[in-house]
Amino acid sequence: MANRTYEVMYIATPETNDETIGKLNEAIVGLVEKEGGSVVKTEDWGRRKLAYPIKKKTEGHYMLFEIEGSGQEIAELERRMRVNDLIMRYITVRVDEERKAAEKKQAKRDRRRNRGADEGSGDAESN
Repeated sequence: MANRTYEVMYIATPETNDETIGKLNEAIVGLVEKEGGSVVKTEDWGRRKLAYPIKKKTEGHYMLFEIEGSGQEIAELERRMRVNDLIMRYITVRVDEERKAAEKKQAKRDRRRNRGADEGSGDAESN
């Protein structure tokens, strides 16, 4: 199958200490690698205020993962997050198609900018 890129974010309960978050992250990385994917990037956003209360809590510990894989590891990861009591919410977004589209738009802008710069320099020389 094709290699796809996903961003997975989860919000852990605010009472969760850093050691437990570290163990949870290691388990996620181990699961993804066991299923044949790879974790490209991990960002710890720390404790932040929630937009709305979840289970009577107003804060949560945010973690973001960028994962490359076939999608099979994402299905297993979401299954495990669903039953984990430490994780209040999670979301997975496939980002590879959006990034390709953004790169195409940026390349088009760059071509236009370069064309405009080339035409502008030609006018200055003829005067």
